[in-house]
Amino acid sequence: MNFQRGRMREEPEINLIPMIDVLLVILIFLMVTTTYSKFSGLEVNLPTAETQGQPEKANEIDVVVTASGQVFVGHKPVTGGLEALREALQSAMRGADKPIVVINADAKATHQSVVDVMQAARAVGLLHISFATQQPPS
Repeated sequence: MNFQRGRMREEPEINLIPMIDVLLVILIFLMVTTTYSKFSGLEVNLPTAETQGQPEKANEIDVVVTASGQVFVGHKPVTGGLEALREALQSAMRGADKPIVVINADAKATHQSVVDVMQAARAVGLLHISFATQQPPS
């Protein structure tokens, strides 16, 4: 016997609203628990050396800062402060196309002496500065 003669059969359907709610809760959970880190660092150009050494490039100006604060530009000592350092860098950059200043500072050199070299380089228009480092002994 069929007791449901007058009722029509309902079509089965998938209710999407609970599924959307669950996905939004998962998305919010992932957004809250995710950590966002901003990494900042100092870009340092590390030189490589062969057993016999590399020849000095024509567009590099080599500046050495000793532990006592003495400054050498191209193996010539510079005395007299910032003005003398500017003049030495100005004369060293003549004839070079887009020169790069390579600062070889001793590990015990004062921070101020390195900043003075950078300030003098900026004053004469040398904007490309690199720091020379060495690998620790293994």
